[in-house]
Amino acid sequence: MNAPQDWDPRAPEVLADPIAAYDNMRQRCPVAHSDYLHYSVFRHTDVTRILLDHETFSNKASRHVSVPNSMDPPEHKAYRKLIEPYFSPDRIAAFEPVCHRLCAELVAALPREACVEIMSGLANPFALRMQCAFLGWPDCLHEPLRQWIDKKNAATLSGEPKALAAVATEFDATIRALLKVRRDAGEQAPDDATTRLLRETVSGRPLTEDEIVSILRNWAVGELGTMASSIGIIAHYLATHSELQDQLRQQPELIRPANDEILRIHAPLISNRRATTCPVRLGDAQIQAGERITLIWASANRDEEVFGDPDEFRLDRDPSLNLLYGAGIHVCPGAPLARLEIEAMIRALLKHTRTLAPVADQPPIPAIYPASGYRQVTLQLHNA
Repeated sequence: MNAPQDWDPRAPEVLADPIAAYDNMRQRCPVAHSDYLHYSVFRHTDVTRILLDHETFSNKASRHVSVPNSMDPPEHKAYRKLIEPYFSPDRIAAFEPVCHRLCAELVAALPREACVEIMSGLANPFALRMQCAFLGWPDCLHEPLRQWIDKKNAATLSGEPKALAAVATEFDATIRALLKVRRDAGEQAPDDATTRLLRETVSGRPLTEDEIVSILRNWAVGELGTMASSIGIIAHYLATHSELQDQLRQQPELIRPANDEILRIHAPLISNRRATTCPVRLGDAQIQAGERITLIWASANRDEEVFGDPDEFRLDRDPSLNLLYGAGIHVCPGAPLARLEIEAMIRALLKHTRTLAPVADQPPIPAIYPASGYRQVTLQLHNA
């Protein structure tokens, strides 16, 4: 017998204001079943429990192998060891000048004393240029990648396996073509992250092409959507909180923790998945082995039991409670890179403007699940 439906994640009112809907579910039914997301978990305590108990809650929750996202120990450890050096302090420091240059160029290209649609004018180009630069991919991929993200989101919302498979195949073909160029170039191949993956080994053998494609897909997919969402969310928040905007211009060293707190209030990534390995009780729900669990980050990071008023901006919170980049053995390895890139962009935006202000007759248009943040957010920019 199918479990009863506690909510509809694709209901119009949920898609119109997902944060408010998740807040409501956290109070009404903190572990909720639906055909679309199976068991959704909304409370910080439950989400943290799942993240830290990888034996009961497996990452093998997808039909397809994802390296290392869908792996459990001990397999996960070997791949994680391979990946972490790509985001080491030395690698991040080497990329930092490129990061700041790209951000300065993007902000310099914005019109001044004008209304600017931030998502198309800044946030999406930022995510595309930054990720391609980090991976060593050509600029000609910016537009195809942007279109691919739109297709992926539409396929995910539909829940149709064939649509999801078609989108994955299309993206994998792009990555395989990039790998072929590097293999054909031999010693003349560019010394970038993509080329270095071709030379990696795991458990004493070279990575297979499928494994390399999976790693690059995860890096690209994980960054492109959430990084663009992050910039839109933060820019809009600062525009509607002028005192904080002024404080960060005067104290730029606070930009990084402020970014984390803003993205706690309004998550750039809605959810993630796990699967139960044995019967388990979560809240009032008794869940059988093999069930899919959806962790709703956008709710857990707003839990009143942990954060009090979830909309209150505070820089003195315990950073270990913020699940922006996850927790446990699967905590995001790219968090140092993401924090650098977001900080660099917000620094550049604040440095080159005197004020950011909302446009009264153009309210932001929310993104559609599985994306978060905004599809459109128009701000008035005034010169520094």
